[in-house]
Amino acid sequence: MSMKSSPTTYGAVAVSIHWLSALLIVGLLVSGMLADDTGDPATKARILSAHAPMGIAVLLLTLARIVWWWRLDSHPAPLAGDPSWQMKAARAVHGLLYIVVLGMAASGIGLFVLSGAGAILFGGAPGPLPDFADFAPRVPHGIGAKLLAALFIGHAGAALYHHFVKRDATLKRMWFSR
Repeated sequence: MSMKSSPTTYGAVAVSIHWLSALLIVGLLVSGMLADDTGDPATKARILSAHAPMGIAVLLLTLARIVWWWRLDSHPAPLAGDPSWQMKAARAVHGLLYIVVLGMAASGIGLFVLSGAGAILFGGAPGPLPDFADFAPRVPHGIGAKLLAALFIGHAGAALYHHFVKRDATLKRMWFSR
């Protein structure tokens, strides 16, 4: 497998960034829901101690992906046979995934900075975790999580539809072996 994409398949860099991002996003969504649902401050702190670095990793992977596509690689040509509305929907979902991931990162960083939670969890500052609901970035972070989950499910559902129903190469092009 080549590092760069070809006209028909994605390269190793794009595939690696895609699947690592997907795994981390699942971890972020799960850990975010768990942190939000727990009432135990120690448990919340442990969860957020994993959640925050995963969020930074997804931000860095997303920025790397944007630079990779913008400056170093090109996307394979679209597969023939899809109606134009599906191709437009796919582009919209991909674009929204980037926007929501970047917005989630910004609101998450904002929450940690404004609330002091970053200093408590990673800097050894004393005190309990703050109530994140008291800080403005909490609302967009919560809305963004729901949007991210919906986009993720839609994206995965479309890939599975292409693989199992249409039986085309959409999913195979974004995997390590062909």
